[in-house]
Amino acid sequence: MNTLLKIENVSKSFTLHNLDRHIKACQNIGMEVKEGEFIGITGKSGSGKSSILKTIYRSYLPGEGSIYYNSKRFGFINLFEATERQMIYLRKYEIGYVSQFLNAMPRTTAREIVENSVLEMGRKKDEAKAMAERMLDHFELDRELWDSYPVNFSGGEKLRLNIASAMIKEPRLLLLDEPTASLDLASKERVRLLIETLKKNGTTMVGIFHDIEFMEGLCDREYNMEKGVIVA
Repeated sequence: MNTLLKIENVSKSFTLHNLDRHIKACQNIGMEVKEGEFIGITGKSGSGKSSILKTIYRSYLPGEGSIYYNSKRFGFINLFEATERQMIYLRKYEIGYVSQFLNAMPRTTAREIVENSVLEMGRKKDEAKAMAERMLDHFELDRELWDSYPVNFSGGEKLRLNIASAMIKEPRLLLLDEPTASLDLASKERVRLLIETLKKNGTTMVGIFHDIEFMEGLCDREYNMEKGVIVA
């Protein structure tokens, strides 16, 4: 298998000026992810897990280190040196991110959020509509909510919608930041089914989970973090 992602000596820290404190989020992180692998990252809250995903997605710029991604369009590219235009392209077509929180444009319905994800990939309107409806059905989002604004959804409904809009694209690399955090058991099983399908179809994934049982049988390798450092 070819290498899709290579993280080399990545460190990220934050300065809290109002408290005059310097916090090290993660230190000297290194890992290599092959195409089609599912890598799990575990650890207590505050151990630095999310900082790793956000540096890969470049929501955060690191203090030091490099992250190389084997892009279908750009070849091996250091994500920390990529242009803003390149990152916009990668987030649109190659790298997906599922967080615990829904970040959607105002006055966009649930159906439109998922449809727009398909349209971004160049699919036709009719195809996007059909794919979105199948995905919303899969997560058992009440049909009466499909044409409503998510601002009034419960936390679990927003999370299911967030997962649906990211997974429907079947990106080359999918980053999962606690995707089952506020879901009931049935919804977790639906997420698991989609993850298994994406993996069979070749999507590479890096995921953060507190639910160790959920990860069993899914992950190819697991990294455990403590105080910003990989310990196992």
